[in-house]
Amino acid sequence: MTSVQIGLAMLAFMMVLLALRVHIGISMFLAGAIGYVWITGLDPLLSVLKHAPFSRFSLYDLSVVPLFLLMGQFATHGGLSRALFKAANSFIGHWRGGMAMAGVGACASFGAICGSSLATAATMTQVVLPELRRHQYAPSLAAGSIAAGGTLGILIPPSVPLVIYAIMAQQNIAKLFMAALIPGVLAAIGYMIVIGIVVRRNPGVGGPGVQPHTWRERMQTLAKTWPVVLIFLVVIGGIYGGIFTPTEAAAVGVLATGAVAWKSGGLKNGGLTDSIAGTAKGTGMIFLILIGADMLNSLMAVSQIPNITSDWVQTLGIHPIGVMLVLILIYVLLGCVMDSLSMILITIPIFLPIVMGLEFYGLAPDEKAIWFGVIALVAMEMGLITPPVGMNVYIINGIAKDVPMATIFKGVVPFIMSDLVRLALMVGLPSITLGLLWLFPS
Repeated sequence: MTSVQIGLAMLAFMMVLLALRVHIGISMFLAGAIGYVWITGLDPLLSVLKHAPFSRFSLYDLSVVPLFLLMGQFATHGGLSRALFKAANSFIGHWRGGMAMAGVGACASFGAICGSSLATAATMTQVVLPELRRHQYAPSLAAGSIAAGGTLGILIPPSVPLVIYAIMAQQNIAKLFMAALIPGVLAAIGYMIVIGIVVRRNPGVGGPGVQPHTWRERMQTLAKTWPVVLIFLVVIGGIYGGIFTPTEAAAVGVLATGAVAWKSGGLKNGGLTDSIAGTAKGTGMIFLILIGADMLNSLMAVSQIPNITSDWVQTLGIHPIGVMLVLILIYVLLGCVMDSLSMILITIPIFLPIVMGLEFYGLAPDEKAIWFGVIALVAMEMGLITPPVGMNVYIINGIAKDVPMATIFKGVVPFIMSDLVRLALMVGLPSITLGLLWLFPS
């Protein structure tokens, strides 16, 4: 067999392992190691294993991952999610479908201090879903809006998957955060518009209206969200103000969210232990996936699959936008069965060379890589709520076991339509993603 055939066979082997529910990190490592030995022999593999893990985990930029995870843990235990929802609900809860819109707004705000879609969906399900059901929202709209809003956790900066993409694509983390900001805001607005359309077409799904809050009540609830605003401004503002590196900003964010959680009593009764254990578990899982991805990438390098694939795509004569649409479709399909981090680590070594070898609107190489990274992340968002397996849907079903999977999937369909419109705009108008970078080039 040729090296390309061996590489393809190992990719198929990896998919079989995933179907057998073997952990994604172990599946990638086994497929990569077996294929690497097959092509190069055992001694080269041992040489790779001797140096690769240290080279990967000694990377300073990677230290931002456990810090962002710990920040999300502290934010969850500090009760910030409930404060965000109450504040949003006080302003728009009296609108038709306003409480569901407030849930989406709370998801977007929580994503600004969490960085994980699954964590955002899980946290907001416990906070928002009981309120929506108490106010007689249809289960499909209630669960669907939270599932869709939860995807904002990986797009609104800071974002752990964007950090990993930046490291793999050798791009600036701060620039990727800036590029994701407008698409993230558009996503939240789009989801709110969808809720408005759904409840106007079928008023019964939105439940009865609630009395508007007074401005005094609104200011009181808004005042309780000041830690979130302060943390976001310190972390993101510090990065773009040149005060902190992303890692330093994450450390400051951990200190701030930890102080808030301690003051609110969220770190008592095992809260601190749970936060540290949750961070250690999440970091260990991510690092295991990284080791597996590095091994798989080593196989891709010796098999030459990325380069050959890139050259083959260019010879097909397909319009670059057509190629981008195919890559987006692949991401949506992969998102049905795996999380965003796994998708990034598996696909970027193959897909990024394809994108970099094509011409898109005269974009410079760095602009192209950043543009594609955000588009890929949005496509992954869609996968997280797309049947038959959308991960966010499973998270919500696991918490609200009395809401059938079919009901949740029915509820997310309108939000998927919103995502499709947003993706089309991002592909056709790179300025949506790159506009802030062009305005603030430093």
